[in-house]
Amino acid sequence: MIEVARREEQAPVIEVRDLAKTFRVGLLGRQVEAVRDISLALHRGRVLGYLGPNGAGKTTSIKCMLGLIQPSRGEIRFFGRSHRDPLARARIGYLPEHPYFYDYLKPTEVLDYAARLYGVPAAIRKRRIGELLERLGLSHAMDRTLRGFSKGMLQRVGIAQSLVSDPDLLIYDEPLSGLDPIGRKELRDLLAELRRAGKTLFITSHVLGDIETLCDEVVILRQGQAVAAGRLDDLLRRDLLESAATLRVSDAGSADALLARFGDGVTVQQRGEGLLVLRLPSERLLELTQAAASLNAELVELHPVRDTLEELFVRKALALETGGPATAGVRPEAT
Repeated sequence: MIEVARREEQAPVIEVRDLAKTFRVGLLGRQVEAVRDISLALHRGRVLGYLGPNGAGKTTSIKCMLGLIQPSRGEIRFFGRSHRDPLARARIGYLPEHPYFYDYLKPTEVLDYAARLYGVPAAIRKRRIGELLERLGLSHAMDRTLRGFSKGMLQRVGIAQSLVSDPDLLIYDEPLSGLDPIGRKELRDLLAELRRAGKTLFITSHVLGDIETLCDEVVILRQGQAVAAGRLDDLLRRDLLESAATLRVSDAGSADALLARFGDGVTVQQRGEGLLVLRLPSERLLELTQAAASLNAELVELHPVRDTLEELFVRKALALETGGPATAGVRPEAT
């Protein structure tokens, strides 16, 4: 029994292999492949950003993983167990994209009901509900019915109910939706706290700046298939194609001569006060250093231009439409 528990603890928190989901739509039952052969693995204490344009298959994937809809094929495991195993499901907290609650209930009643479903003892329920409402800024509204809550407040209630059982894995579908800038910052801080506490998070979001701050790994979907996947640092580094160089030049003539050698191959980001800042393809760095030496220009600083997640997302998500090699060499498995 101890050996089984050890294997489960060492297994990926989420393991998905060749997941696919096909729907039939219209009067003629035309088949639409919403998810196509997605594979990923997410390990304990990591944060995965599951990204893609609207209609890319993110929510469908999550519903398959949670057993809300039946996948057409593929294998899904949580903590080394089948995704349908009650022992695995009891360790998951979930926030759907559009959480809905009966509007005649109070936040305390929603959380108490969710905690009872998870089997949380009464004494722990009461304490934890109070802590969550305080942490999510809802303690002032704990005795009000949800009927008068704003969308952002309802989103906070949804986050609270996902945490009431103290789960090991949190699956959040657009958790930042409906929150104002202050609410977004507070939620980012909460997610960072959960990460530091050892929780594993699976998040979809269109707010790429927040994802870049929070996530260790990403999977980018387009038309139901993964077009990029892996550790965020590796993906951004993999797409480093340009470098930024700062040179000190003696006069305007030297700067003009240097630029003339490159033609349209460089972008001038700054010029003046004896400095020239250029952005150029990394493959031309040797050519730049040779030109600088011949013109008595001093290379002051040189560093790679790091992609942002937004740039990576746009390039990968649009690659299938433009015919680019988005999937070449990519095994969509985040480990």
